[in-house]
Amino acid sequence: MFSSHLLRFGAIFLLSGLVACNPFRKDNAVELDAASTTLNYQWNATLASPESLAGITQMNGYASMAPSRNGASTVVTVDLANASPGGLHPWAVRRGECGAPSSSEAFGTADAYAPLKVGSDGRSHASVSLPIRTPTNGQYFVVLHASDANARTVVACGNLSAPTR
Repeated sequence: MFSSHLLRFGAIFLLSGLVACNPFRKDNAVELDAASTTLNYQWNATLASPESLAGITQMNGYASMAPSRNGASTVVTVDLANASPGGLHPWAVRRGECGAPSSSEAFGTADAYAPLKVGSDGRSHASVSLPIRTPTNGQYFVVLHASDANARTVVACGNLSAPTR
């Protein structure tokens, strides 16, 4: 009697395994939306305060740069945390790398980047749409400045990593 129950249990277990792992199953494991133009075209950066500001401020966050849905413009998004509540920080995407001399021109126009307004929780979010195509190569970074009056002081920066294709 014990062996017949064990045999039934084994048969049910085996049958369940075959149904779950059916090699003839036609469902796709992953479905990708081919209409998504940002798939594998998004540049990403991790924002951090420079070491020279250690003990003064330690902002952090993320930034991305990707084509718009129609591909004709570029959308840049910034999420900042651990900033001083009430702060107002000018920012932009620029060519080059954090800490290295770069061109003074923003990627797009400088007036396209409204200053980041930090909320009472020390966080800020901004998104801008630039009327130019997303680059496919080069070096770019996101830089945040202390204020309009103190634009030489960088309070956070992040190198944008090129998308992988």
